[in-house]
Amino acid sequence: MKFNRLLAATALASTFAITPQVAFAQTASDTAASSEGEEAPTTAGETKEGEIVVVGSRIRRSNLTTADPIQVITREETTSAGFNSTAEILQSAQVTGGTSQINNSFGGFVTAGGPGANTVSLRGLGTTRTLVLLNGRRIAPAGSRGQVGAADLTVLPNAILDRVEVLNTGASSIYGSDAVAGVINLVTRDDIKGVVLEAQHNVPEIGAGVTRRYSAVFGTRFEGFKIAGSVEYYNRDAVKLGDLDFTRCQRALRSSAANPAFGSADLIDARTGQPKCFGEISVTGDSGVTVNTIGTRDYAGTTVALAPGIPAGYGTLPTSAGYGTIAQQVCNRFRPNAAVTTGALPGYECVGGGLIPTGLRDTLPRNFFLGDVVSPGEQFNGYLQASLELPGLNNAEVYTEIMANRRKSKQTSGSRQLTIDYPLGSPLYSATQFPGQFLPAQAGGITGTNAIGVRAFTEYGPYENRQTVDFIRGLIGVRGDLFGDWRYDASVMRSWSDSTYETDTVLTDKIAQSLDVVSSGGTLVCRNTLNGCVAAPSLSANVVNGIVPQAWFDFISETTVGHTKYRETIANLTFDGSLFKLPGGPLSVALGVEYRKARIDDTPSRDSQANNLYGLTSSGITRGTDSVKEAFGEIEAPILADVPFFYRLTLNASGRYTDYKSYGSQWTYKIGGLWAPAKFLSFRGSYGTSYRAPALFEQFLGPTSGFQSQNNDPCNSYGTRDATSNRYINCQSLGLPTTYTATSSIRVNQQGGAATGLSAETSRAYTFGGVFEPNLGSFGRFSFGVDYFNVLVENGVSQLTYLNILSTCYDSAPADFKANQDTCALIQRAATAPYGLTVTTGYVNISNAAVSGIDFTARYQVPVFGGTFRLNAAVTKYDQRYSQTLPTDTIRNTIGAVNNPEWTGTFDASFKYDRFTLRYGVEWLDGTNTSAFQLGTTDATRATYYFQTPDYFTHSASVRYQGDKFGLVLGVRNLTNAALPQISSGAYNRIGNVPLYSGYDYIGRTFFVNVTTAF
Repeated sequence: MKFNRLLAATALASTFAITPQVAFAQTASDTAASSEGEEAPTTAGETKEGEIVVVGSRIRRSNLTTADPIQVITREETTSAGFNSTAEILQSAQVTGGTSQINNSFGGFVTAGGPGANTVSLRGLGTTRTLVLLNGRRIAPAGSRGQVGAADLTVLPNAILDRVEVLNTGASSIYGSDAVAGVINLVTRDDIKGVVLEAQHNVPEIGAGVTRRYSAVFGTRFEGFKIAGSVEYYNRDAVKLGDLDFTRCQRALRSSAANPAFGSADLIDARTGQPKCFGEISVTGDSGVTVNTIGTRDYAGTTVALAPGIPAGYGTLPTSAGYGTIAQQVCNRFRPNAAVTTGALPGYECVGGGLIPTGLRDTLPRNFFLGDVVSPGEQFNGYLQASLELPGLNNAEVYTEIMANRRKSKQTSGSRQLTIDYPLGSPLYSATQFPGQFLPAQAGGITGTNAIGVRAFTEYGPYENRQTVDFIRGLIGVRGDLFGDWRYDASVMRSWSDSTYETDTVLTDKIAQSLDVVSSGGTLVCRNTLNGCVAAPSLSANVVNGIVPQAWFDFISETTVGHTKYRETIANLTFDGSLFKLPGGPLSVALGVEYRKARIDDTPSRDSQANNLYGLTSSGITRGTDSVKEAFGEIEAPILADVPFFYRLTLNASGRYTDYKSYGSQWTYKIGGLWAPAKFLSFRGSYGTSYRAPALFEQFLGPTSGFQSQNNDPCNSYGTRDATSNRYINCQSLGLPTTYTATSSIRVNQQGGAATGLSAETSRAYTFGGVFEPNLGSFGRFSFGVDYFNVLVENGVSQLTYLNILSTCYDSAPADFKANQDTCALIQRAATAPYGLTVTTGYVNISNAAVSGIDFTARYQVPVFGGTFRLNAAVTKYDQRYSQTLPTDTIRNTIGAVNNPEWTGTFDASFKYDRFTLRYGVEWLDGTNTSAFQLGTTDATRATYYFQTPDYFTHSASVRYQGDKFGLVLGVRNLTNAALPQISSGAYNRIGNVPLYSGYDYIGRTFFVNVTTAF
C-alpha cells in the first residue's frame, strides 16, 4: 500500500516533467558511480585542482564515493524549490527525514538556544547530537538564555553556498563530539568573478508571513590571490493566530462513550450554542487560560446565580465549608454579569467549582489572536573568504574566513493570565460581599503571610520576548605541500555569540507592594510609597476583564533584560597523503590533533535571578568552561580495482582519542567498506562509535528554584490507595498519617550536572546497503540505492523532571526507598507538619535513545525532446525510534504515532531545455495513528481521543530561466494548499487543533519569485 502511494506520487511528478529540488538531489555515491571520470565541483572545500574533502572523511579524493551514503543538495535546487533561507533548506523533509525541528513556530515554548533560534536534528535524535559544519569546520552554538548548545541555523549564509552535504550516521572518530546522528556540511563557492545581485520574495496567499531576501555575492582572483564574499539581508513578517482559519477555535475534539463521533464530547458554550473555544496555544489539555473570572470561598449553588450550562440549584454546601474540604457541588469561580441583581453575589454568576467542568469558564482572552503562529525576524549576514599563495614556500597558502551575522527576532503571545490576589480583609474589595477566604497564604505568593480573600483571574494582554543575537566567526590558517603528495593544514578559529534578550514581565515585589494599601484622605494608597508605588485597583468587573489603570500596570510591569555570551576556540593541525600503492590505488592517510575550548556566560536579569518574575520561573547564572585535547587518524585502503568480481574494493578506518578537562578521556572508532563486484552494482557499510560531551549548559546550568502544585505530592491522600502498594508503604514509613492532605507547594530546585560528575554520552551506529546502476544506453541513466541505518545512544544526558523523580522514588521497592537510593536522594521532606517537599533536579547520565530504518533513493535521467528529463525520489521508512529516560521506563516505539510518521518521501520531476527548467515536486508524510501503548494508557481511554492523521502531501512547482547575466525563478509552494490534520487535546501540543509539528505547512499556498543579475 505504501509503495502504491509512492508510485502514484512519482507518476504525478513525472506527468508535469519539470528541475530537481533540494529534496531530490542524488546521493554522493550515486553521483560518483554514475559520473565516472567527471571532475569534482570547484568550491571552497577544494585542496588541489580536482580534489575535494567530502563530509565524513578528512582524506582528499577526486569523487564523492565513500562507505557511507551522502546526500548532496545544490543551491540551484534550493532556489527552484522556493526555499528562502538556509534554515529552511536544512529543516526540509529530505534532510531531516520528516522528523520534527525547532523553527519559527516554537516561539511560545522553551527551546534550546532560546526563542528565535532555528536548529536541526537528524534522525530525530536531538539538536546537540547533530554536527553542523561550514567548509568542513564547526559552527559554534549561538542563541540566547542559558541553554545555548547547538548551532543556530539563522547565522548561516545563503547566497554564496554551492552545495550542502548530509551524512546521516555517526562520525565522532572524524569530527569529535556531537556527530552522533550525523553531520551537515555547507560548502561555499570560490569561483566567483564579478558581482551577482539576488532578490527573492515569498508571498503567502493569506497575505501574512511574507519573507524577503536581498543579497550581493562578489569575488575576484589574480595571480596568487583570490577573494569571495557575500552580504545578505533577510526579513520575515509575522503570521498571527487571527490570520489563519484553523486557529479560530481550539477545541477538545474528543468523543464520548455514547457517541464516538470526533468532537462529540466537546463542551457547548451555552451562550452561543457552539462548541467551546479555548485560548492557549501551548496547552495540551482543554482547559485553556481562565480569564474574566474570580475565585472566592465556596457557595451553595442555591444561593448564587448560575451561568448558562450549570443545572439549576446546583448542589448543597457541605456542613464544613471552606478551603480543603471535599466540596463536590459548590460554586467558587464567578464571572461578572451586570444582569445579576439578587443572590449572595450580585453582579456575578457562578462558572465553576466542585464538579463543574472548568471549560464553562471564560478561556479565550480578548487579545489571543494577536499571538504569533510564525514569529517575525530580521537577519543581516556578511561572509568573506580569501587566500594568498606564498611564493617559494612549497605551494604554501594563507587562507581566512570571516562570517558575521545579526539576528533580531521577537515573539508575541496574544495573552497571558494575570492573577491578582487580594489579601483577606483588604479594603480593595468588599468583605461584606466576599466574606471568607479563597485560599490560605501561598509560599512565594504576593499576599505574604496573609490568606487570599479573592483571586481575580485577569488578562495581562499581549506581551513579547525579543532577542538580538550577534555571531562572529573568524578563521585563519596556512596549508601547503610537504613531500610527495603529503600536505599539511593548520588553522585557528574563534567564534563569538553575544545576545541580549528582553521579556515583558510583572514583578512580584511590585504587585505585592501595590496590594498592601491603606486609606489616606479617603483614597487608597500604598502602605510603602517607595519606588513611586501605585495602589492596585479595587476589585471590579473591568479589573476582572483585564481593563486596569495604565499607571498601575506601568508600575507593576517591567521589561527585564538578560545577556548571553558563548565563546569557542578551535586549533587544528592535519596532515594527509599516501603511504604506498595497493592494487586498487594509493593507501591514503590523514592524521591530526585538535584543541577546543568553549565558555558560556548567561546572566539573566536580577529579578529573574531573585525569583521576582510574577508567574514565571526563576533563572540563575549559567557560567562555565570546558576544553578538550584530541588526536585522530583515518586510513583508506583501495584493496582491489578493475578485476573480475572486484570492480572496486575499498576499506576505511578511523579513530580518535579524546581527553576532556571536565570528565576524562575516551576512544571512538569507525570502520567501513565499499565493494563493487561490477560497475553497475556496489555494496557499502560502516560500523562505528561516537560520543557527545555534555553541553556547557548541561554542566553549568545556573541554580533555579520555583514552586509546583501540592496536588503532585505523591503522598497526597495516599490512604485511599492499596495498602500493599509500594507508594502506600513508603509514605506510611515516613510517619505520615493515612489522612494526610498536602497543603504546601512543592519546592523544586534545579542545578547543572558538573557537580554530580556528568560524563559523555556514548553511541554506536551502523549502516549497510547497496546501489544498483545498470547501463541503459540510449534509454538514459538510472540508479537505485537502499541503506539500512541503526543508531543507539547510551548513557544519555537527560534532565529528570520533578514528577519523574517523585514517582520513581515513591513507587520504588520499600528497601530501596528506605536506603535513599537513586532518585530518592534528590528528595527532602520535612519531618513535621505540613511535611513540605523539596526536590532537586538536574542533568544526569541516565537515558537511552535509538532509531533505525531504511533509506531508499532513486534517480533517472534521460535526454528527450532536445532537453534533459530527470526524475528523483528519496524515501525513508522508520522501524523504531524511542527515548527512554529511566532504565525502568517501558520502551515505547514512537514510530507511527502523531508527529512520527513511519514513511516519509520526497519526489521531483524536471525538464531542462536550453535556458529553461521546469520542475514539479512532492513531499509526503505518512499518516499516523497513536496507539494506547504509545500513550501509556488503556484501549478504553484511548478510544475517547482522536490521534490519527491522514497522509500529508505538499506539492510545489516552478519555472526557471537562466541567462548569461540574468536569472529568474517563478513558482509556488504548497500548490494545493494541503488541508492540515486535526487531533484531540490531551497528549500533544497543538496550534489550534493541528499538531505542533514542523512537517506541516501552517501558512499554506505561497508564491515566490527569485531574480539574479550579474555584472
